[in-house]
Amino acid sequence: MITHNSKKLSRLYKIFLSLFFCVNSLYSFSQAEISKALQPSDTTRVIQIVSANNLRQITINDSTVLETLAGNAMIKQGQTTLQGDSIVIDKRLGTAEVFGNVHINDADTVNTYSQYLKYIGNTQIAYLKNNVKLTDGKAQLLTNDLEYNLKTGVATYKNGGKVINENTILTSKEGIYYSDTKDAFFKQNVHLIDPKYDMVSDSLRYNTAFKNVYFISTTHIKSQNGTIDTKSGTYNLGTGEAVFFDKTIIRDSSRYISGNKVAFDEKTNTIQIEDNGKFVDSANKVIVLGNQILIDKKNSTFLATRKPVMILYQKNDSTYISADTLFSGKRANEKQQSDSTTINDTLNQTTFINTSSNIKDSIRFFIGFHHVRIFNDSLQAVSDSLHYSTIDSTFKLFGNPVCWNNNTQLSGDTIYLFTEKQQAKRLNVYDNALVINKTAPNLFNQISGRTLNGYFKDGNIDYIRIKGAPAESIFYPQDEDSAYIGMNKSKGDVIDILFVQKAMNKIKFINDVEGTLYPMNQIPEGMKFLDNFKWQEDRRPKTKLELFE
Repeated sequence: MITHNSKKLSRLYKIFLSLFFCVNSLYSFSQAEISKALQPSDTTRVIQIVSANNLRQITINDSTVLETLAGNAMIKQGQTTLQGDSIVIDKRLGTAEVFGNVHINDADTVNTYSQYLKYIGNTQIAYLKNNVKLTDGKAQLLTNDLEYNLKTGVATYKNGGKVINENTILTSKEGIYYSDTKDAFFKQNVHLIDPKYDMVSDSLRYNTAFKNVYFISTTHIKSQNGTIDTKSGTYNLGTGEAVFFDKTIIRDSSRYISGNKVAFDEKTNTIQIEDNGKFVDSANKVIVLGNQILIDKKNSTFLATRKPVMILYQKNDSTYISADTLFSGKRANEKQQSDSTTINDTLNQTTFINTSSNIKDSIRFFIGFHHVRIFNDSLQAVSDSLHYSTIDSTFKLFGNPVCWNNNTQLSGDTIYLFTEKQQAKRLNVYDNALVINKTAPNLFNQISGRTLNGYFKDGNIDYIRIKGAPAESIFYPQDEDSAYIGMNKSKGDVIDILFVQKAMNKIKFINDVEGTLYPMNQIPEGMKFLDNFKWQEDRRPKTKLELFE
């Protein structure tokens, strides 16, 4: 028999079961029903729940209610989705914490992964920790602690990080990445490793899309070809094009390059230096200074303009050369030509072939165009153009050339100056040869002819032979007390001149000699100078510093 109390208990039990199923059904909506039930009016400002295997609501106090999602948990704000093993949402504060296998998808352009995330919905800033990886599909940013502003697309780390872009790896203590422009700024202990380069710097900017490196502080770059030290500039790791500023220095095994602006192209293997440029070729002992220097490493040439100066340096006696334009190249076929050398034996009147010539394999030549000036401690020269070759260390001067040695001036249409260890050894003048030796104020010994052969001893003129049709001379002989006897004006087929203590000491005439000796007080006024006399001391470089003006 069922009593009244039993009926009452049964009715209460049915009501309890009904309430239980109603409550349970509330938390067992399908994923679509959850999303629809919690759809906000402003999807760009409010955090939306997209999916979860389990959903719970926990009341902490009157003002704090948390929603927890577990299993395939996903939330969304605007075009950004956040996923993880579990998510805790505080809707009042607009924050979310994601635990385990965190994944942020930012408008399908940037994906970020970690093991923990705290997300501030009002500012759209994500704080990620533990095995953080941010990628735009090409480059990856790896760190253990990252702040990522999804609104601005700016990611920041301050406790060490790494960016990997194909074969390029860049590490630093601090870094900022801009996902919109693909630019990354790195600070403190910056180290970039590339298949071709190893870069160390305090600060650096790198664009992952274009592979551009921007140097913004002192940077040291190493490669198989040498080193680069710079303070500012850009370098494209993809194209191999670079521009450096602020007195960049490039070194390799035999070259030193510096300038306020240095640009190079790896594909063409060319370098351009501007503003206080310097190029040192230690293999050939050449220094080039100028405000514009173009170097072609592939063809081993250089072109210097804008007040260039070239120095052929030795320990004790260097030669300085300036011109409007200086050019140097390498004679590629010289080796084949120099494998055999013809040598004349004038004493035995025989000719033989030397097949074991020790001439250098790489012969360089140097050319100067317009306003050529040469300064050496023992000899100075000027001309319109110049050719110099390392095969015989010969200066070939063209266009009104003039040479000076001590108080002696030599000029003609063309001058060949043969040197050894930067000192003059002999000299040939072709056509309209003229020698002027200043022996006292307004007193000049003079010899002119068609050709001239001169020889030097210890850098000073020792002997000259002039040939002409005829050769002419004006000479002031001196007695034993160095007093001038008079003026001897003579001519002949050949004139030999001997120098003692840097001055003309003796003149010897050969064949068809004619001459007159005039006492000093009886020299006709119009006969003191030869017809082609021209003392050109004003063209003579007085110091090497003049060549830099």
